[in-house]
Amino acid sequence: MKIIKKYNETSLILRIVAGLIIGVILGLLIPGKPLLPILGKLFVGALKSVAPILVFVLVISSLTQGNTGFDRRFSLVIILYLASTLIAGVVAVVASFMFPLTVKLTGNADVGSAPSGVGEVLKNLLVGMVSNPVQALSEANYVSILFWAVLLGIIFKSLAGEATKTVINDLSQAFSKLVSWIINLAPFGIMGLIYETISQSGMSIFIDYGKLLLLLVGTMLFVSLVINPILVFLMIRANPYPLVFRCLRESGFMAFFMRSSAANIPVNIELCKKLGLDKDVYSVSIPLGSTINMDGAAVVITIMTMTAANTMGINVDLPSAVILSFLATLAACGTSGVAGGSLLLIPMACSLFGIPQDAAMEMVAVGYIINVIQDSFETALNSSGDVLFTATAEYSQWRKKGKSLPTFLGGTTKVDI
Repeated sequence: MKIIKKYNETSLILRIVAGLIIGVILGLLIPGKPLLPILGKLFVGALKSVAPILVFVLVISSLTQGNTGFDRRFSLVIILYLASTLIAGVVAVVASFMFPLTVKLTGNADVGSAPSGVGEVLKNLLVGMVSNPVQALSEANYVSILFWAVLLGIIFKSLAGEATKTVINDLSQAFSKLVSWIINLAPFGIMGLIYETISQSGMSIFIDYGKLLLLLVGTMLFVSLVINPILVFLMIRANPYPLVFRCLRESGFMAFFMRSSAANIPVNIELCKKLGLDKDVYSVSIPLGSTINMDGAAVVITIMTMTAANTMGINVDLPSAVILSFLATLAACGTSGVAGGSLLLIPMACSLFGIPQDAAMEMVAVGYIINVIQDSFETALNSSGDVLFTATAEYSQWRKKGKSLPTFLGGTTKVDI
């Protein structure tokens, strides 16, 4: 009991760092042990399993108990999601012109099927929205989960009695508590995840296709550390970096190893609570962000497409590249919140320049080679941005209404730091 008490009293970040270091050491010294990766699979599996139900119950509870949350703050979150994704695509275009790359294609195009165009992506989103709600929960289809949860929440708000509302609220709190228990075991999960990565790939992943990987990661870091802070500053008129770094530390760090925006939803919801945000807003904006806030996906789609064009000897002019950034934004909004979800949208973007389907799918195969690192950074950027822009929208309204910002942003309002 003393060990458990000491474990719970230690900072979660310190525990995760310890798990990370232990995982790296074990991965280098005793690779290939089958039991250690199970810890990572159990952790990610638990979060993925509870996340759809948590989102479903939270949204219904928020709409049943209080306001809909669909006010100025929510619309601002959506604008920030889409604007940052578009800007990320433009930054990726500029990076591709500054550092043009070619790659040796793998000759292996058997990586799955890709959508034929933006129309198919949008159609899939709309059809998926009205899919069977039970199926949506089992398959973690968050567009459909949000759709049915919002409808039920509105209905319960007008028809449900106080006893029913109390039960819904209790369910919401129960699932939130369950998530906090799972997150408390994150150090063991992170240890298992990093052990599996180091054990299987070692350091060779940084050598093969290193220039392409460096361009992808460098562009995503620029978006995360330069572009996003500028957007935050324009909204809250305060130093954005304390908020940016906190979102990266507590959300991006976890997402980096889980490589799934969907699995990181419970982590983001817990962080929103600590930041003192309105549950009515973040219970909807966070799961929605895992679908449409895709800065990293826009970067990957754009740079991989431009690299494919360079490899095929296709000269891309600036207007066409700008169109590509818009296409990448629309495509990124259809990216699934799971590992490698953006790669199968590359052929759709490649079709803009007449790149053959076989060559485009070979480019996808290249993406899978560097996927361990690329997708980790992509997910960290995407998922941390969900909290970053949700908090930015709320704090912007605080400032306009005369309410002081949190203390870590130079204000006087106390939040859980």
